[in-house]
Amino acid sequence: MAVKLNYSIQGSGQPVILMHGMFGSLSNLGLLGRALSDSYSVISVDMRNHGESPHSLEMDYPSMANDIIELMNNLKLDQADLIGHSMGGKVAMQVALTHPERVNAMVVADIAPVDYKPDRHGGVLEGLTSLATTRPTSRKEADQLLAAYVDEPSVRAFLLKNLVRAEDGRFDLRLYMEGIITNYYDKLTLAPTGEPFSGPALFIKGEDSAYIQDKHRSEVLRLFPNTKLKVIANTGHWLHAEKPETFNKTVSVFLNDQ
Repeated sequence: MAVKLNYSIQGSGQPVILMHGMFGSLSNLGLLGRALSDSYSVISVDMRNHGESPHSLEMDYPSMANDIIELMNNLKLDQADLIGHSMGGKVAMQVALTHPERVNAMVVADIAPVDYKPDRHGGVLEGLTSLATTRPTSRKEADQLLAAYVDEPSVRAFLLKNLVRAEDGRFDLRLYMEGIITNYYDKLTLAPTGEPFSGPALFIKGEDSAYIQDKHRSEVLRLFPNTKLKVIANTGHWLHAEKPETFNKTVSVFLNDQ
């Protein structure tokens, strides 16, 4: 069952929907949104169980795709360009594979239409669960707690953007961890499914990231035969944050050609 996603809109023109990755929020693709808003109506969303969107124990790619279709229906959008990073990229693919008539063009950032091993986020899941249970009293305390599970300061800084101060002064997470954990290992690591999408698609890989590999190329082209693949040098999985100008230009050039 679809939920009504929290969203923001900036700019006017052809609608573009931005979908963030796991543990993110609608602000994650903010630099891209601002860059596109001069020419497009940019709709940034909080995915279910993230940010200010509703919580649900149901969380798989078909249900999240239905959330996007519900949003488009509520905004009276017949079609939109879809841009998704990581988990959001899988949602974009799922929409394109099951509702191709609603997608004008699709951009997927650093994820492939394949199953992934469920060990990539193990420490993050444990750390965020610890934060949710402990409810720290300061951001410093939260960072120290998370450091026991996540080594990289940049990743911790990204995750700690989910902190929100409650009325009692402690910090809660703007993530529904029960909904995420319940579905992570058996649903959120799976590939999107459906019939091939013949519309224009762009897959952007971070050069140093292992999320899109040469062995994935055949499956990308099977499901998305009208695909362009771009690689952004010296970037990892967070390519949109590491090289925002290059990433934004790559997306803009592609969309402008459609």
